[in-house]
Amino acid sequence: MNEATLRDKLRKIEALFAGAATTGEKAAAGAAAERIRARLREEEKREKAVEIRFSLPDPANDPLFSVTADVILPDSAD
Repeated sequence: MNEATLRDKLRKIEALFAGAATTGEKAAAGAAAERIRARLREEEKREKAVEIRFSLPDPANDPLFSVTADVILPDSAD
């Protein structure tokens, strides 16, 4: 099961937990939510973060870089 499916199931189970009418329903929903959270933690361990590096020959001449730098660092000198 992929992460999006697990997160969707968790959202639904948490809604069941919030609307549980009895202690037993609440306990069952809580246990199910914890099982899904454990599966999500396992998925996170299996997935490796993707790091992307790029370089610009001359960042000062790249208009997108200049605009982005101006937004992120508005007080920087040109």
